[in-house]
Amino acid sequence: MTEKEKMLQGLIYDANYDSQLIAERLECKEMCRDYNDLRPKDNDGRNRLLHKLLGEIGGDILIEQPFYCDYGYNIKVGKNFYANFNLVILDGAPVTFGDNVFIAPNCGFYTAGHPVDAVERNKGLEYARPITVGNDVWIGAHVCVLPGVTIGDNCVIGAGSVVTKDIPSGSVAVGNPCKVIKKI
Repeated sequence: MTEKEKMLQGLIYDANYDSQLIAERLECKEMCRDYNDLRPKDNDGRNRLLHKLLGEIGGDILIEQPFYCDYGYNIKVGKNFYANFNLVILDGAPVTFGDNVFIAPNCGFYTAGHPVDAVERNKGLEYARPITVGNDVWIGAHVCVLPGVTIGDNCVIGAGSVVTKDIPSGSVAVGNPCKVIKKI
């Protein structure tokens, strides 16, 4: 089994010495660099690069520059997607956004994690768990979404939250760790 196959199956894998994963990350970094260097008025160029970079785009999309991701092909967005400045998506596993998702500045979606055991971690091993964000979700500034989290439909995640566990649909959730404070 290749390291990429392990990564995509959620198993422990080594991304640091696998030539295929290294090449894919470098290609993605090149595309992110090209995207981030485009003039803000170059909407056609931005759309063209996003369609080349991301795995699936369901409709209108705008990601403000700068934007960074690891592979790109594991990112799927629905219709009417907007992300403000400094979006980071570590997409070793799928990251799926539904329709009408709005993301404020300085947010991160991190599918990658590392073993708690120092010996294993120091070998450079990691794992990736999918992140899913439902429809009609607003994510406030400086939100961090960790591996394996699902945020349901019609949710608001308050600024500065660290989302470590699933958030049920129809919730306003805030804090570190992020917790539901109100049903919508």
